[in-house]
Amino acid sequence: MTTPAPQVDLPWWQKYLARGVGCGGGIIAMGLGVFNCLTITPMCIVAGIWQMLAAFIVISAEAPCCCMFIDFVQQYSTWVEGRQHWQKAAFYIILALPAVIMCPGLATIFGSGLIFLCGVLYGMMALGKKGSRDDMIAAAQNSTRPGNMKDPLVDGASPTPA
Repeated sequence: MTTPAPQVDLPWWQKYLARGVGCGGGIIAMGLGVFNCLTITPMCIVAGIWQMLAAFIVISAEAPCCCMFIDFVQQYSTWVEGRQHWQKAAFYIILALPAVIMCPGLATIFGSGLIFLCGVLYGMMALGKKGSRDDMIAAAQNSTRPGNMKDPLVDGASPTPA
């Protein structure tokens, strides 16, 4: 088994918000996927099946207690827990897009949108904590250009003759 990835010091609420959106959004997406299958349009039926599959993948990763009677779910959840946040973000975002592309209806957009939102939250967690005000001021004052040069377009720029 893999050990969980080292987490940066994130607020506790941010971790639980991403898990809650993943679990709740997965349940809603699964219900709306069933609703999408109640149509005669073949692409919307395929989109509904894709949305239900995506919802099951997200639920089994974020809340394995919901699927505890399926053998491989605990191993899969542990494996996903060991991934970096940016990997989870990319996976969830990519997983949410095909259903919306196949059948851009309200149920598909809302259901897959919640899975997409979970991916966005993990992406924000991957970016990490914002620096303090003093760090931001110091970074703005110290240029990272070679030789610590100032930008000639802003400082001391002279107008060009016409």
